[in-house]
Amino acid sequence: MSMSTHVIGFRKADEKWEQMKSVWNACERAGIEAPKEVYEYFNHNNPNTLAGIEVSISSAITEYCDDMQEGYEVDITKLPPDVTVIRFYNSW
Repeated sequence: MSMSTHVIGFRKADEKWEQMKSVWNACERAGIEAPKEVYEYFNHNNPNTLAGIEVSISSAITEYCDDMQEGYEVDITKLPPDVTVIRFYNSW
């Protein structure tokens, strides 16, 4: 099994995001699945693990490679002005 590293950005949640999260949480408390529209809105991710609304920051990211090192660099001058969180994560 191989590992991949990802970098994503988030901006603050807006009113619609908060409403959709309320629906998600209500369904979770009731022990039922959230409606398809809610799953799709959150791209099938649990909103309670998100730091807000995911936004593309790919134009600010470059791969970094040097002797015995690999990773990513984020040029913060290229980030959208409303990005408040950058998440780095590994998945298998």
